[in-house]
Order: sequence, then structure tokens, then C-alpha cells
Amino acid sequence: MNERVLLVEDDPSIREMAGLGLGNAGFRVTSCADGREGLERLRRDPFDLAVLDVMLPSLDGFEITREVRKDSRIPIVMLTARADATDVIVGLELGADDYVTKPFDMPVLVARCRAVLRRAAAEPADPALRLGDLEIDVGGFAARKGGRDLALTATEFRLLVELARRPGQVLTREVLLARVWDYEYLGDSRLVDVAVQRLRGKLEDDPAHPRTISTVRGVGYRFERAGAE
Repeated sequence: MNERVLLVEDDPSIREMAGLGLGNAGFRVTSCADGREGLERLRRDPFDLAVLDVMLPSLDGFEITREVRKDSRIPIVMLTARADATDVIVGLELGADDYVTKPFDMPVLVARCRAVLRRAAAEPADPALRLGDLEIDVGGFAARKGGRDLALTATEFRLLVELARRPGQVLTREVLLARVWDYEYLGDSRLVDVAVQRLRGKLEDDPAHPRTISTVRGVGYRFERAGAE
């Protein structure tokens, strides 16, 4: 492992602890304390992963994620306050791939970082999927609906592929966590729910009344067979 990680955290003790822990785990870590500097570094240098605190000087982690997602699929892990679930939801809705709550244990942060990098590096076996007017070039990491390119994050794309491979089958949140996020006991069903919501916003003609990806209450989600005809 030699992936480059940008750590943006303004608390000196957390920045030092996380930087040392990630470095000891085999990552090449660059750290900074200011949000605007972090965004400039992400735009300038070829990092493999970004670890962003939510509360930062000049630009917060949400603003960085929003800007980065305009033209990059780099995996993003956010550091959030344990007491504030709103931070989690907002970060995921903006396109973060995962989150870790403070205070955290280093093995948890390392595991989350490795998991998002594994997902980003995984090469799907299927060459293509065609489901109605939806075309998914799995190997090329691209999706189109009605000839229109869908601007999906890496996580959204993998979620779409996982659901579309099994039209008509209900996939539980736990199964999706294991297959898309690559972990189980470290997971949180909010990851699945928010990612599905974001995916619907890009895929469905009317996201408020989805016809392609249905919710099966108390169970999970299903890609409707009608979309595969």
C-alpha cells in the first residue's frame, strides 16, 4: 500500500494522531489545517483519498466536497462530530463516500480508508448492462440513460451496478453495505439510504416517485424489472 492521502483537520492533536496512524498503516499522508488550502491541494496534486474534517477554517468539509465532486471521483471520508447526525447526512448527500465519528479509534479510520480505496480500485467483471434506456458500461465506469451521461460518484456507480445486476430481487441494506461498501459491522444503514436517494436524483425521471429503484419497507431496495425490459 502506497496510496497518497490528504488529511484536512484543524485540530493539531487529531491531525497529528491521524497522520501518524495512517502513515503507520502504509499511507503517504499530506496534512493541512485550512479548508481552502486543502481544496487547492486536491485540485493541484494527484491524491488517492481525501480525509476531511467537517469544521474547518475558510472552507468547511462540506464546501470542499461540493467543489471536488464537480469534476472528481476521488474517495472522500469525512470526520464528523459524534453527536450531530446532520453532519453525516449532509456529507453523504454532497458525495462523501464514508464517514468516521469523533472521537475515533485509529483502526476504524484505517479500515474505512482501506475499504473506500478497495471499492475505487475494484474492476467489475461485467462488460456492460442494458436495461431499457439505461446503459451501464461496467468496465468503463460509465452510465447513460436515454443517451444522457449520468454524473455518478464511484459509490453511486457501484450501487447502481449491484442493484441492476439483479432486477426484481430485493437487496437488504446489510447486503448492500457488504457488497458496495465492503464491510458489515463497521457499517451504517444511513450510507445506503442516502446513496440511494442521491442515485435516484440522477437516475429517476421523478425522484419523488421512483419507478426504477423501489423501496421495500423494512427490508431494502429493488431494481424494478420494468427497467430491464
